[in-house]
Amino acid sequence: MKKWLLLAGAVLSEVSGSLSLKAALDHPGWYVPVAVGYVASFLFLSAVLRTGMALGVAYGIWAAAGVALTATLGAVLFGEALTALTLLGILLIIGGVLLVELGSQRGREHEARGAEP
Repeated sequence: MKKWLLLAGAVLSEVSGSLSLKAALDHPGWYVPVAVGYVASFLFLSAVLRTGMALGVAYGIWAAAGVALTATLGAVLFGEALTALTLLGILLIIGGVLLVELGSQRGREHEARGAEP
């Protein structure tokens, strides 16, 4: 459970930093939350990796969730377009991450069977 909370912290920090970056274009004071968000995100992500989560899985979920949330919140907060094609792209990214996770699970199962006497 701890690794998932840390990963959620990484995603939310990165999304906050990215949204702040958009806000900073008009109001330079937002560059402080940009830096804090990105630094916090990488600290959370490194903590996730220390829990033993595979790099491909952690990074895939972090990136996919970040893209989905940033695109959605960019539409809500900044009036950016969220088209059917954009939503399809988000779904494809999420599907790809799920495939990476399934592949990682199968790899761990295979290693566990091979390690048994």
